[in-house]
Amino acid sequence: MRQSKIFNNFNISQKFKNSIILIGNFDGLHSGHQKLFQLAKKYKTKYKSKIGVITFDPIPKMFFNSKIKNYRISNFNQKVVYLQKFGVDFIINKNFDKKFSKINCIDFIKDILSKKLKSKFIFVSNNFRFGNKREGDVLLLKKYENIFGYTLVKPTPLKKNKKIISSTIIRKLLEKGDLSKANNFLKRNWTIEGIVQKGRMMGQKIGFPTCNIDIENYVIAKPGVYAVRVRINNKKKVFMGIANLGYRPTFNQKKILLEVNIFNFSRNLYNKKLSVEFLKFIRGEKKFKGISELKNQIKKDIFKAKKTS
Repeated sequence: MRQSKIFNNFNISQKFKNSIILIGNFDGLHSGHQKLFQLAKKYKTKYKSKIGVITFDPIPKMFFNSKIKNYRISNFNQKVVYLQKFGVDFIINKNFDKKFSKINCIDFIKDILSKKLKSKFIFVSNNFRFGNKREGDVLLLKKYENIFGYTLVKPTPLKKNKKIISSTIIRKLLEKGDLSKANNFLKRNWTIEGIVQKGRMMGQKIGFPTCNIDIENYVIAKPGVYAVRVRINNKKKVFMGIANLGYRPTFNQKKILLEVNIFNFSRNLYNKKLSVEFLKFIRGEKKFKGISELKNQIKKDIFKAKKTS
């Protein structure tokens, strides 16, 4: 797979100027986003241009509201991999800070989209807002397209059951445990990446050793037990397993954690990166009376998870 060039600012090299520019958070790279990139690839072929993406870190909503922590559908590394699959030639991952949030919307068009990038086509969603106090919108971009020499493209959003597919809808589906529909909208299985950390070894003590992963800024899907598929350090080989995403009420824990039990696996995975694909929601999180009841339930959960795989 061809690697996308990554820039941390708008000072891109000459060969990437006069390109097709798509602007957005693109969190999750769902089927609506994928439709957008399919159209961009047609423009790429027709106009012999490169495709570039402007995205932001942190997501502006998280920057403006520091209380929002668990929000992302995918992390930046996953976003890069998905964008490469969609044929993106370069990515501008702009640090969204106080200074950038204050930029005048006209200056954003004139100085960045026009002077620095020399954008040929600009793809944005109908609800795209930019600049200080979100004063810039699609109408403003349209107003200035002839002055600054770009063409604005507003693709028709992808709908299911008369609702526009969006990252917001997918977050809500994950939060209420509708994994099947969320995966359908993503066109792949929702996946969390994380480093295996040392925990309290409770899983090993009760006979079901687990890999503990801090979910960082990922959206908190409905706490409970899931059938999962696991990759280690991005290797192709996959392992089937079961995962508990939650607060482990039986052990009175208060921090959300992802615990993964890989079937028929005994290697030490501390400090390894795991990619955990969520295949099926099995049951909600529950507090058990004791270890014996918990162990019996885990056996039932594993039986169901193996039937899924």
